[in-house]
Amino acid sequence: MSELETSIAALPIWQGKPAIEPLVGGLSNSSFLVTDSVGRFVARSGKDYPFHHVSRERELMTARAAHAAGFAPEIVFAQPGLMVSRFIDGTVFGEADVRSNIERIADIVRRFHSQMPGGITGSAYLFWVFHVIRDYASTLKASQNPLARRLPELLAINAELELAQLPLPIVFGHNDLLPANILDDGRRLWLIDFEYAGFGTAMFDLAGLASNAGFDKAQSDALTEAYFGSPPTHDIRASHAAMQCASLLREALWALVSELYLSAPGADYGAYAQQNFERFDTALAAYRAEFKEA
Repeated sequence: MSELETSIAALPIWQGKPAIEPLVGGLSNSSFLVTDSVGRFVARSGKDYPFHHVSRERELMTARAAHAAGFAPEIVFAQPGLMVSRFIDGTVFGEADVRSNIERIADIVRRFHSQMPGGITGSAYLFWVFHVIRDYASTLKASQNPLARRLPELLAINAELELAQLPLPIVFGHNDLLPANILDDGRRLWLIDFEYAGFGTAMFDLAGLASNAGFDKAQSDALTEAYFGSPPTHDIRASHAAMQCASLLREALWALVSELYLSAPGADYGAYAQQNFERFDTALAAYRAEFKEA
């Protein structure tokens, strides 16, 4: 048993001796399924990551607010560096699941955006992906990774994508809608992992869903129509396509920054960066062909 697992086993909340099983798939945190005599729980360990703008205190506040609003599992215990929530017995979404549940996901995301602000406390945190990209570029200037040589070009593209955004009402976004952060218990959907949650534009969550799950144009249109309640206009479609590019660029640079600072079991940050750069290049070419070269 690792030192972390020993610490989890020693927590005062368990009924009987807990069984602890590592959960795979995380790129920056360590998570464990813990089973005691009364139920199952997820113990999640993670530090503050200033290089990713991640505050665990803010994440905990958001997770509790999300549970109170009916979007997330209950947090049953927390201490610095560790958070324990109730286990949701259900399907962890993959890309195909997201593509097959567009209307259900649009519904929970729209409600999350509108209902969460009432439960948020403390200083307001703003998530603006174009600033995040600029900050990542600043961090990566001294990096020896060959992919970082593209930074001047990428910052120019970032500015282009930012100018393509429509002004939208400020909402409280999840901002990390990877498929695995959506769960289905057979009756309803749940959201988990709120490291990047904060105030911003709805378009980033909508674009993140599309880019992370490999949506085609018809699926992107279906998502924006389900969210906004009417067929997307040309400007909405252009803004969404540009934001998909920004989402993929942010994910690629996130991986390069992670390579400098993190070491999660099984994580290949270089490969993850390359995968997202390839998706980004494809999405950017499609965006420019449809909306910039007509």
